[in-house]
Amino acid sequence: MGHIREYYERIVKLQESEWEFIASHFDRKVFAKNQIITRQGETENYLSFVETGIVRFYIPDDENELTFNFSFDKEFTCAYDSFLTQTPSEYELQALTETVVWQISFDDLQKVYAQTKVGNYLGRFASEKLFLAKSKRELSLLKYNAKERYLRLFSEQPDILKFIPLKYVASYIGITPQGLSRIRRQIT
Repeated sequence: MGHIREYYERIVKLQESEWEFIASHFDRKVFAKNQIITRQGETENYLSFVETGIVRFYIPDDENELTFNFSFDKEFTCAYDSFLTQTPSEYELQALTETVVWQISFDDLQKVYAQTKVGNYLGRFASEKLFLAKSKRELSLLKYNAKERYLRLFSEQPDILKFIPLKYVASYIGITPQGLSRIRRQIT
């Protein structure tokens, strides 16, 4: 729970009473490796803060799943479009490692917004971080070739290959596993 407070206090100093109110609305949950966190077709009801672990965002398909995002330690995560609109999710979230999160429900988040001075500010900050990550991903797909995307991902998350299967990394950068193997041979 302390990691969430540290995250928030990088932006604004919280009064102890505000923090206690906010913290009282979060619940700790542990997801096993490969456990589905949010299913396609279900409404996302929780905004989660990843204490430890890796979360994969993907569109399930019998033949080729499409991985389009990852969340790591000390980041907020959820099927955010589903969470905001309270409509069914078009994709799934999966814990790639044992993942510990702190979750706040949609309804409880609305209470935090309404009953604390900093609630809306903190919510806006979390929204902005999620938006910036999405924009960065879109620009990466438009601006860089697959090799550059792989190198950038590896430089930002050097331990990624220890925890994420190569087929998911390949899907994330928009190529086949065979294409990723060629890139890896070129750079080693």
